[in-house]
Amino acid sequence: MKTLLTNAWILTVDAEMAEHRSGWLLIDDDRIAGLGGGPPPQAEDAEIRDMGGDIVMPGMVNTHCHMAMSLFRGLGEDVDDRLFRYMLPLERKFVSPQMVRAGSTLSALEMIMGGVTSVADMYYHETVVADVITASGMRGVVGQTLADFDPPDQRSFDEGFALCDALVEHCAGQPRVTASIAPHAPYSTGMPMMERVVDWHAAHPETRIQIHLAETVDEVTWARDTHGMSTTSVCAMAGLLKPGTIAAHSLMIDDADIEILARTDTRVAHNARSNGKAGRGMARVEDMRRAGIPVGLATDGPMSGNSLDLFAQFGVVSIFAKVLGGSRKPLPTRDVIRMATIEGAQVLGLDAEVGSLEVGKQADLICIDLSAPRMQPIYDPYSALVFAAIPSDVRDVMVDGVWLMRDRMVETLEPAKVLADANQVAGQFRTEIAAIDTALAEEG
Repeated sequence: MKTLLTNAWILTVDAEMAEHRSGWLLIDDDRIAGLGGGPPPQAEDAEIRDMGGDIVMPGMVNTHCHMAMSLFRGLGEDVDDRLFRYMLPLERKFVSPQMVRAGSTLSALEMIMGGVTSVADMYYHETVVADVITASGMRGVVGQTLADFDPPDQRSFDEGFALCDALVEHCAGQPRVTASIAPHAPYSTGMPMMERVVDWHAAHPETRIQIHLAETVDEVTWARDTHGMSTTSVCAMAGLLKPGTIAAHSLMIDDADIEILARTDTRVAHNARSNGKAGRGMARVEDMRRAGIPVGLATDGPMSGNSLDLFAQFGVVSIFAKVLGGSRKPLPTRDVIRMATIEGAQVLGLDAEVGSLEVGKQADLICIDLSAPRMQPIYDPYSALVFAAIPSDVRDVMVDGVWLMRDRMVETLEPAKVLADANQVAGQFRTEIAAIDTALAEEG
């Protein structure tokens, strides 16, 4: 099967950031067979699609997410103790394979419609998440969470490691999904368990490690009080920071921590909107990238950041860097788009296959409709993408040469069923929330 895209504004996001203002792109089966500017080649056996001058660019990469948590979106938003009042009780009572499937499918639908083709997820029942990603047509790195706070799918760390073993076996036959192990955070696992994660990873070198790192004041305080060092240093001492480790947030770090991340070839998933919404601060993205650390963009879970819209991250990411730098110059729009595509792919270890439009790479791409008034005029396509585009501007989405969405119609999922399944679980949540509120009111 061949597909020829013509009359496209191609943003390759390759090393030279090459563009083809009136370009063409040829896909042969699941890979990019050719691309360029000017008249397209003859391709009589190909499906030909005129892109109408719209932007064709690499599919975007969400480097940190908790997909199933879309079902908790907006819950208890203005309640200070919502974690202990609602979240943990609801997770312990309702998180099951069925719930994870409903929430993860809702997130997959949202991400496809927003131009995200690859995602790194960490939560519970991750074999189910792997199946959802495969069924949706997306690409992903799925991480089984390990923690000491009574997770809903395990009663001990031994059970948690067994789930990691099962996830590796489960993903072995799914070419677009890679297994990972996901210790929740340094404070919620501890040194002995982090060292055990390192041993497990050594026995499964094809996997990756995902962890929340330097995200909260409590975490930083724990590391200082327990070990007399930064939380980044604690993870480095445990051996957890190594080539390919995905460190989500990396928010509360100093120069020494940045040196550690760079030296160990740790990758960073930057969650600007989630961090800002929680009042936790602004990450030192420019400093990390200058040190050679790959930094990808991420939405965090839908409870923390509410939206799985990477476009909503773009402006925040750029603005935070400009505020920290006191100038318009930090983190120019081209760099933001690189973080959303090729640099995100580097974070996930997928950059040899996706993240840029180059001959030989997998055909993971999206088309951005430029017809909305807010998208015109365009002097710089990267500026338009970062500060004007929204998810509804994504017209088409392709992964591995297969259309997941065409003309805003998702072809791999049934939107009506996805929404119905999600709202069925939400109804159970509402009943339980009412019971919790009533019990607390009676207690006085």
